Amino acid sequence: MGQKVRPTGFRVGIMEDWRSRWYASKHEFKDLLVEDFKIRKFVKQKYSYAGIPKVEIERTRDEVKVILFTARPGIIIGRKGAEVEKLQEELQTLTGRRINIKIEEVTRPEIDAQLISEDIAEQLQKRSSFRRTIKRALEQTMDGGAKGVKILLSGRLGGSEMSRTEGANMGSIPLSTLRAKIDYGFSEAKTAQGHIGIKVWVNQGDYHLLKAEGGTDGHDAQASQVPKKPKRPRKR
Repeated sequence: MGQKVRPTGFRVGIMEDWRSRWYASKHEFKDLLVEDFKIRKFVKQKYSYAGIPKVEIERTRDEVKVILFTARPGIIIGRKGAEVEKLQEELQTLTGRRINIKIEEVTRPEIDAQLISEDIAEQLQKRSSFRRTIKRALEQTMDGGAKGVKILLSGRLGGSEMSRTEGANMGSIPLSTLRAKIDYGFSEAKTAQGHIGIKVWVNQGDYHLLKAEGGTDGHDAQASQVPKKPKRPRKR
């Protein structure tokens, strides 16, 4: 069997930050971990149509800060922020803690792996052809500016008796290159024949190149290389 590594987990602490940022003692840790899971599950189920690829959680002594990344922030904010206040109250009832919600917009949802996988799942649930769905998703992602994309489907594809795995890829996906920002997403399509697992890998480019677009580290990013150390003069 092939040993697969989740690209985001592989880069945590090196290129990526943790999605749960807090410290707890051994006695509290398990309860807070379950609480994080409940918060994420509640938000994803309540706003399944809002395009939420990830939820980050930070904890202090006084409050829990929940950062929602969404492709449609207007849906979660609501009119004059009424929807956010309602969500805040529901999360406070769920956890029994003070909740502070922050909303971040996903500027390029067309190259977000989690949103792509959820879109494919939605198409398969509508009985769309899996091959046509994969092809369309590949083309849309590459048109959106991705350097590469890989999609893998597993299950009773096309209603067949035996489950199998089929996939396709376009462009380059350097999974072992730490400087490459490889986004990963997974979701399940609940079809009449059974669940179909969908895995998506998207190469969004190099980290330092992405930073350059934000205006930092620009010179090195444009050169697309790490600055070289000056050579030492040879002793004669």
